[in-house]
Amino acid sequence: MEGSDTGNAACRDTVNTRRIFDILVSLVLLALMCIPMLVIAIVIKLSSRGPVFYWSDRVGINNSLFKMPKFRTMRVGAPEVATHLMKNPEQYLTPIGSILRKLSLDELPQLWSVLKGDMSLVGPRPALYNQDDLIEMRTRMGIHKLLPGLTGWAQVNGRDDLPIPIKVEYDAYYMKNRNLRLDLKILWLTIVNVLKKEGVRY
Repeated sequence: MEGSDTGNAACRDTVNTRRIFDILVSLVLLALMCIPMLVIAIVIKLSSRGPVFYWSDRVGINNSLFKMPKFRTMRVGAPEVATHLMKNPEQYLTPIGSILRKLSLDELPQLWSVLKGDMSLVGPRPALYNQDDLIEMRTRMGIHKLLPGLTGWAQVNGRDDLPIPIKVEYDAYYMKNRNLRLDLKILWLTIVNVLKKEGVRY
């Protein structure tokens, strides 16, 4: 009984440490990126019709749905499916959509989701509400119990190039091995991949 209480306390401490880390890093990044984000918002508004932000219905912890913000990179009326399932997705991109995606700048508003607690800095990328195959595989392996992340182990090992079963394998690896050291490694590799523009098709 005493061992169980100790284990639960350690788990709570880990969760609290991760949450504090998420909040502090998100606040620092938002402070550093506030002017670039304002510039991006203005360019989006001037270059295409529609809102600056696109609020996507995503699957969060325990398969609960939440609204995840992104800078809009698709034209109004684009299909609400994963990009790799679109036919000729280039036709739906806004004039600066491809640039924002390749540099992952469209993901910056998700720092707000991290601050809210809907997401963590590192974790499995949140599935679209209609990605039934991905949701089912993650649920079967218990991955749905993790907070989704701004970036993740699958993201730094292929991103858009990964088929769903392989993506879930990477998510499962992260779930079994996650710790602060692995999180820092993923964050560093994310920066490297963004600079190299790796793993993004459009």
